Amino acid sequence: MKAKHTNSYYAASANHSFDFPTLKGAHKADVCVVGSGITGATAALELANRGFKVIVLEGKRVGWGASGRSGGQAIFGWASEQSTLEKLVGKSDARKLWDMSVDALTLTKGNIKKYNIDCDWRDGMVHLGVKPRHDRELKAWYDDLRENYDYHSLELWDQEQTREHIASDRYTSGMFDSNSGHLHPLNYTLGLVKAAKEAGVEFYEQSECKKIEHGDPATLFTEHGTVEANHVVLACNAYMDGLETKLENRVMPVGTYICATEPLGEEVTGQLMKDHISACDINFVLDYFRCSGDHRMLFGGRVSYSGVAPFNLEKAMQSRMVDIYPQLKNAKIDFAWGGNVAITLNRAPHFGRIKPNVYFAQGFSGHGIAATGMAGTLMAECIATTAERFAIFDKIPHHPFPGGRLFRTPALVLAMSYFRIRDML
Repeated sequence: MKAKHTNSYYAASANHSFDFPTLKGAHKADVCVVGSGITGATAALELANRGFKVIVLEGKRVGWGASGRSGGQAIFGWASEQSTLEKLVGKSDARKLWDMSVDALTLTKGNIKKYNIDCDWRDGMVHLGVKPRHDRELKAWYDDLRENYDYHSLELWDQEQTREHIASDRYTSGMFDSNSGHLHPLNYTLGLVKAAKEAGVEFYEQSECKKIEHGDPATLFTEHGTVEANHVVLACNAYMDGLETKLENRVMPVGTYICATEPLGEEVTGQLMKDHISACDINFVLDYFRCSGDHRMLFGGRVSYSGVAPFNLEKAMQSRMVDIYPQLKNAKIDFAWGGNVAITLNRAPHFGRIKPNVYFAQGFSGHGIAATGMAGTLMAECIATTAERFAIFDKIPHHPFPGGRLFRTPALVLAMSYFRIRDML
């Protein structure tokens, strides 16, 4: 039986429903892409537009993973702070990485327009402080981005301004960015898949890549078929599932969870979040929320580093939402779901090659809506023309999570306890 999308609001409101075949027999391609999320779909689309024959292998359904079930916020920068990137690669390359993150927002909005993707894009996103320490951190962040990175689409809000935009007493300050925004992530992903299909890309579902026989060309094996390809793009992120252990050990799958209320009406959602912006706080274990195109509250959080979903997920998410918005205590929850994102130890993106003709991008650390599109574009650029921009990511050092695949989760759970306590201080 064919895998289904998770029972989410996104799946229930998807604009497209594809039914691609399972790979059977022997095939050849210029490029084989493993994974059909935003990274894989963008890489495939870019390469097909440049004249490459591309095959995409998807283990479940197109858009099945994080790209089709995430919080949907498209944000500047990377999950790792710029100060961390400066220490890792130096100020010059940190600036190049920053510029690419801003280009990623332009790319996302450009793809929506170019391919006429109906995905409820809305401008505006705010990072929220919940205590005096956060107020100071947001001010320092604001000053750094404006003065050292020439980023001028930001506004710093005091408590009164924040409450004008977010109808909650919880927040003490905000840093608003008019250049960031939010969208329906599954519809965006499926829109990219549709465009790639129309450009000639061959998609195969229920076709998990079991093994790669490296060489020039490489051969990829599924249960029922093979693909011989001159180049390979690995776009698996949190769902590598043993395919390449050296890559898998450098990321940790982390569960994150979202609930969607019943439709509340445009007037109500406009009061909850003025101008229909999106928001997240700056705790290490954070809450994030926004309103959908059909005027539901989408509220996310409850990150699980153990791989175990919260008991009674719907009730757990509703409780967190009502802590922020008591006025929603009687709102019915229509959907509650979760999925995995992949984090790195330093929260910096992990892009590179494992062989001269095998490229990968992973470790977006919950910051992937725009960054994944840039990752796919860079890998396509690398294959078709130049590796200049992609090579900068090679300079970022990445280390495996301690404990290996079996014991890395307990080790991380212990480490995260420190940050949960810090959020309370």
